[in-house]
Amino acid sequence: MADKNCGALLIPVQAVVCLGCAMTPARALTLADAFAPPSYIGQLDPNLIWEALIGGIAVCAFVAAIVLWIHSSLRRAKRTQLRRNAFISSALNNLNQGVVMTDAQRRIIFCNDRYLEIYGLSRSDLWPLMDGRDLLKLRRNRGALDVSDDRFYEEAASPNGLITELADGRSILVKFFVLPNGGSVATHLDVSEQRKLSRQLASTKQFLESVLDNVPVCVAAKSIEDGRYIFANRAFERFSRFSRDRIVGKRADEIFRPQTAAGIEEADRKALQSSDGQFRNELKVERGDETRVLSSVRVVARNEEGRPEFLIALFEDVTDRRSLSEELESTKKFLELVVDNIPVALIVEQVKDGSYLLANRSAETILNRKREDATGLTAADIFNPKEAKLIIARDEAAIKKRGLITEEHPISTKDGLRLFLTRRATVLDDAGEPQYLIKTHEDVTDRRQTESRMAHMAYHDGLTDLPNRAAFLQALTQMIEACEGTGEEFAVLCCDLDGLKEVNDVFGHALGDKLLVEVAQRFQDAARGGVTARLSGDEFGLIIDGKQPEAGMALAQQLIDSLAPEFLIDGRAVRAGVTTGISVFPHNGADGASLLANAGAALFRAKQKSRGTISLYQPEMDQQIRDRRVLHQDLSKAIKNGELSLAFQPQGIAGPSVAESEIIGFEALARWAHPVRGQVSPAEFIPIAEESGLIVEMGEWILRQVCREAASWPKPLQVAVNLSPAQFMHGDVVGLVHSILLETGLAPGRLELEITEGVLIEDFDRGLALLRRLKALGVRISMDDFGSGYSSLSYLQAFPFDKIKIDRAFIVNLGRNPQSAAIVRAVIDLGHGLEMSIIAEGVETVDQLAFLAKEGCDGVQGYLLGKPLPIGHYAGLIGRVDADTVELALQTG
Repeated sequence: MADKNCGALLIPVQAVVCLGCAMTPARALTLADAFAPPSYIGQLDPNLIWEALIGGIAVCAFVAAIVLWIHSSLRRAKRTQLRRNAFISSALNNLNQGVVMTDAQRRIIFCNDRYLEIYGLSRSDLWPLMDGRDLLKLRRNRGALDVSDDRFYEEAASPNGLITELADGRSILVKFFVLPNGGSVATHLDVSEQRKLSRQLASTKQFLESVLDNVPVCVAAKSIEDGRYIFANRAFERFSRFSRDRIVGKRADEIFRPQTAAGIEEADRKALQSSDGQFRNELKVERGDETRVLSSVRVVARNEEGRPEFLIALFEDVTDRRSLSEELESTKKFLELVVDNIPVALIVEQVKDGSYLLANRSAETILNRKREDATGLTAADIFNPKEAKLIIARDEAAIKKRGLITEEHPISTKDGLRLFLTRRATVLDDAGEPQYLIKTHEDVTDRRQTESRMAHMAYHDGLTDLPNRAAFLQALTQMIEACEGTGEEFAVLCCDLDGLKEVNDVFGHALGDKLLVEVAQRFQDAARGGVTARLSGDEFGLIIDGKQPEAGMALAQQLIDSLAPEFLIDGRAVRAGVTTGISVFPHNGADGASLLANAGAALFRAKQKSRGTISLYQPEMDQQIRDRRVLHQDLSKAIKNGELSLAFQPQGIAGPSVAESEIIGFEALARWAHPVRGQVSPAEFIPIAEESGLIVEMGEWILRQVCREAASWPKPLQVAVNLSPAQFMHGDVVGLVHSILLETGLAPGRLELEITEGVLIEDFDRGLALLRRLKALGVRISMDDFGSGYSSLSYLQAFPFDKIKIDRAFIVNLGRNPQSAAIVRAVIDLGHGLEMSIIAEGVETVDQLAFLAKEGCDGVQGYLLGKPLPIGHYAGLIGRVDADTVELALQTG
């Protein structure tokens, strides 16, 4: 090395010497003169030749020295580069990952030993000018590449790189980088071990998440650093009604409403500030339109250094039950904290050997031991052989099904044999094989006892404890099955209790209920242990076997006799009666529904005859009921199709004669022209409308049409309209009248609403309040059919009616019955004493009119003044034609 350095120094020294010689020509010339030949060579000066010769030698020596210096420098630089390349190559060959480099033309310029080792290649497999795609082809031929070239470069160049799976099970992570000069570098790293650890971690995580997702307690975890949720189980999703993707990564104020988020954040702060890292509280959470109360527990999870890192929240909806049954233990780990607070017994079982991996505190009741003592044991170790065999068989069935199985079975506990609702859910591993069995056990002993009591209530009347309609129909079915084909008979009695409504109205419903209890007891006594049921409010059903209809008639009479003695209830003497309808099996029906319906039809006929009577079913009753049903359907269509019309009957001042009885108004009456039957009497369709509820819709139509018609009359005569009690019980009758008056423009003082005492009988206080509100509108209120009820005088005292209409039953007997005349005279005096107008309806003779005028009756209505006809027949009376037409209308009426 010293010799090389000396040579390198000698070259520049020689160059300097030569340069020095060139710069001293004078001295050279002097020396030349000493040796010059005595004569010239040709014509050239010998000195000049010497100068040129010496200068050329000097220049050549200088140039040679320069060349030698440059050559030495290049050799030294090359040796330095070779040493550097050897160092880099040695370093890259000792990396734990394979490295491949290419130039801008994709030719391979470097491939380290680790790369060859990973893919089982040797240096001899590579050739000069080999490019990247040649290398990929070589690997594909050796079975070390299973993707296309384009996919290899595309995915390897992505941020996550490309993972290729080798035939021997190894996983290689490839990353590809393009260099600024157009070349590239690819790294190949064996990540088999990392992926194995990752799968193990994922399996552990899946187990924990599976347990947490299958517990009914809401669980959430959030990062303390930024307050964002990092986990939420399925129970949390179900409660919040948000998906897990909506929750994870968000803060509370990004999910919940401001007030709710503020409560959650305050609870989080208190948990962080608590000395033991836990905080319990109840907070209100807004969920949709409702507010729920949650009982929550927050636990601070610390890292290895003891610093708070995560906040775990467990909460349960306790809107109906505001406290937890068990205390949380502050020293338990996160999973135990969650599992211990589930309100049902939870057991996690390993499928492969049936051993218990996890049990919560509630499960100790079933296991009959501490949960710590149960870990590692099997059902055969814990339960008695009979129970263990049953439990193991059901566990195996759930594992085989690979789904959720729910069933009830008894388990022996320290409190005795209890009934448990058990849910079994199988958790599968990554390969889809059963790995864990999660079982929850809920003690439903008390619940089933309650349900048994409720089942009894479902088939028994809550007041009398008699069987109800459903139970009665079941009993009928059983009786039919027992008697079918044997020739035996039995009777079905449908009984209606008479007088209950009056008792409720007079003494109150509490006393009426006590009456029902007493009646039920007397019916049971009369039936001597037979089937007795309460079918509805005041309707009872009985079944009696024996020769029919004699046995049925005898029992019906016994029921009447049993109710004959008065009832002494709360110191009050109360009386009641019974009306009975009877049907007989098999003559009047082959099934329970038919027998009961036919007994009801017979009861309907009995009530039409008289209260307290007994009626046997007759086949023609079916036809009557069908006729009523058809008529009901036709009436419903008639209301919708506009088949109803209005007739108007004049009302006049009671004068000595018709000519002196000035017409002051009309009463509007409904008429029905049936397309097939013709004119249907109001006595037929009005009761049907009231029974079915159609009277409400029909009454609204009548009121609107009457007000619209009356508002068009040139003369401001009054118009009267009947209101049914059903219109007071259903809907806003005051609002309806008010809106119709505004709609039609009729002055309120021209409208007179006629009601019967039924309006007040149904609900006195409510009916009285509605009448006062109607009167406040300015309309007139009239009591219709006065004298036909039992409590009309009390109603006159309670409400100041504008008018009283004397029932036609008293008018028709005037002149024939002195009592009728006395009653009419008394009603007139009573009305005038109360400052109420009196009008008599049903006036048909001149004598009746003269009597009423003499006694001071204010108004009259009846065929004598005019029949109910379309308003066109009375056009003159309302001011639309001349007086001759009016006279003609009165005469034809």
